[in-house]
Amino acid sequence: MPWLVRDGQVIASLEVAGSRAQRRRGLLGRDSVEGGFLLDPARWVHTMGMRFDIDVAFLDREGQVVAITTMKRHRVGAPRLRARSVVETRAGAFDKWGVVVGDELSISDSSQP
Repeated sequence: MPWLVRDGQVIASLEVAGSRAQRRRGLLGRDSVEGGFLLDPARWVHTMGMRFDIDVAFLDREGQVVAITTMKRHRVGAPRLRARSVVETRAGAFDKWGVVVGDELSISDSSQP
C-alpha cells in the first residue's frame, strides 16, 4: 500500500488513481475515504455527485503543496495552473495532519510505512 509522506514521516495511507477512468471517477460513489486519494495528473477537481465534503491539496511537479482548499459537495473547483497533481481526503484531514501550503509531500510504495 502506498503512503503519503511529509518530512520523512508517514501521515496517511494513500490510494493512487492509476488510470484515466479511476481519475475520472475519483471519490464518487463513496461514503468516505480513509487516508488520501492521489490524482496525477490533475489541475482541478469537482465534487459534483459526491456524498461528503473534501480537502484538496494541489501539488506542483516537485510535490510541493501550492494550494489547499476545502470543497463542499456539488461544487466545481477552479484550476490551479501550477498544479501537477491533487491529493483529496475527507474535510478537516489536512488540519489534523498539519499539512500546509509549502509542505513537500511524497509517496512511499514500501510495504512498511
